[in-house]
Amino acid sequence: MAHYPIEPFKIKMVEPIKMLSREQRIQKIKQAKYNLFNIIAEDIFIDLLTDSGTSAMSDSQWAGIMRGDESYAGSRSYLHFERSIKNIFGYKNVIPTHQGRAAEALLFSTILKPGDYVPSNIHFDTTEGNIRNNGGIPVNCVIDEGLDPASTFPFKGNVDIDKLQKLVDEVGLDNIPIAMITITNNSGGGQPVSLENIKQVYKFWKNHNVPLFIDACRYAENAYFIKLREKGYENTSVKDIAKEIFAHADGATMSAKKDALVNIGGFITMRDSELAKRMISRLIITEGFRTYGGMSGRDLEAVAIGLQEGLNEDYLKYRIEQTAYLGESLLEQGIPIVQPPGGHAIYLDARSILPNISQEFFPGQALSISLYIEGGIRSAEIGGLMFAYIDEKTGKTIYPELELVRLAIPRRVYTRSHLDFVVQTVKKVMDNRHMLKGLRITYQPKLLRHFTVELEEIS
Repeated sequence: MAHYPIEPFKIKMVEPIKMLSREQRIQKIKQAKYNLFNIIAEDIFIDLLTDSGTSAMSDSQWAGIMRGDESYAGSRSYLHFERSIKNIFGYKNVIPTHQGRAAEALLFSTILKPGDYVPSNIHFDTTEGNIRNNGGIPVNCVIDEGLDPASTFPFKGNVDIDKLQKLVDEVGLDNIPIAMITITNNSGGGQPVSLENIKQVYKFWKNHNVPLFIDACRYAENAYFIKLREKGYENTSVKDIAKEIFAHADGATMSAKKDALVNIGGFITMRDSELAKRMISRLIITEGFRTYGGMSGRDLEAVAIGLQEGLNEDYLKYRIEQTAYLGESLLEQGIPIVQPPGGHAIYLDARSILPNISQEFFPGQALSISLYIEGGIRSAEIGGLMFAYIDEKTGKTIYPELELVRLAIPRRVYTRSHLDFVVQTVKKVMDNRHMLKGLRITYQPKLLRHFTVELEEIS
């Protein structure tokens, strides 16, 4: 039987949730055009759409919000924010943004030209969208184990060095202005990257004079996995592991809405001061002045405090074990997931659950919809709907190798009984999976279609 950890905190505020009737939920999903982003939050019972910006903040963070300095330029809250980031990441330049995708937009609009390639383990949706929006081509170079949901390899987020070399040989270094690593690897099941692999990737790109940036949304969870799983780091603090990670990169983007435990905020930080100056010019046009970057002073304070709290090892132990509890409980019911359980979410293997629905009819979305109809649970499809694209040379639709449904767990929000209900709901859906229908698109935008797509069921 799966073990559930004791929460290293007390609850001192609650928010009511309600369960609509099954008939109401069916009506709501039809009105939403089978897109869970279109359902309003009060019509959700358990919301596992994302762990981004959905954390419960601490008493210290709320106290910091009251101390926020709202000065337009040079506020003390920015100075606290900058000190906190430098204390962990160690880079000279710190640029605030309102969230991670704004940091990505600054980076790629500054550094990319049309036709450039950007390799990573697996890019997530906004990263890929920002690369494509600036004429770039995202390339995924994760190890083969990272594409096998059943593999229990401990670092399935690792980058395959041979795939990097193959890319260099095929497209040339002049067309690779930057390389990335996402930690943990969200699109591949929230799987961690080993410190050894980060060092290897950094050395590879340093030898080619290509800067390496880390998508650091869940860096603290990744660092904790290194402490648990990588030989030689058992007795190293998570904070020191994090510092060693960033010592082997040239910069990082971060949505602070994840491991900084806040509801809004982000930043980009880097060694290269000249590159930073170019980004700041863009920042002032699109986000705000360099010492607030689209954030309020109170939000800068909350990030500064949350970054340090997110490295607390009692909290991280609870966080990783809570996610593992959900994964192990699903496995006990015979439900296929990406193994081993990741840090921030459990990923259902929709291709294994619904082999009768081909990828062109979006089995992941069909599964996600069924979880809402069955139990009022909102989840996220991480598959063909999110990542399929049309090859401009052949006109053929290219589907991702993984077809998943993500159950992302907001930090410090849900209890064991909530997760037990999720397991019961997934089991009911699993038992009746032969009744699920595929979907077809009736409307889609050019980029990031999963946010606003409209669909209909098919037989």
